[in-house]
Amino acid sequence: MTAPPTPTMADPSWRPSVKAPKLWAIAAALVWAPILVVEIVCAALIPGIPPWVVGLVLALTVLVAGTHVLLVPAWRFRVHRWEISETAVYTRTGWFTQESRIAPISRVQTVDTERGPLDRMLGLATVTVTTASSAGAVKISALDRDVAESTVAKLTEIAGDNVGDAT
Repeated sequence: MTAPPTPTMADPSWRPSVKAPKLWAIAAALVWAPILVVEIVCAALIPGIPPWVVGLVLALTVLVAGTHVLLVPAWRFRVHRWEISETAVYTRTGWFTQESRIAPISRVQTVDTERGPLDRMLGLATVTVTTASSAGAVKISALDRDVAESTVAKLTEIAGDNVGDAT
């Protein structure tokens, strides 16, 4: 007796917007900027810190921040994928830890669009597909605004045609 073949999932094929790395880089820079300011202020105001310690701490912070701002967005862009079909929403996200999610259309409860200040500045949006899953909603981040709007319309149409209980 042989085991049934293991089903495999093809990787989702659609990428986020080409502006996504810029969004992620700006967001990362906004996280690191206050940290650098605090380090510089502390170095200036706290007497007795040896200059080599200040230099080492600042150099390490700049190295880690530079990696986060310059390399991580490009890596995320290589990893992040999404796709919708008549039966499911597929996503793959992450950079250090990667996650693949499949949300069956029959389980879709709501489809929302979110646009934060950086998203609006760059003409981007995030589509959130809420399902009855305990793992939470499926998010498709950093889409061009028109792509997000057409994705919401398409998902709403597919979910409306699907006879499911969404529970």
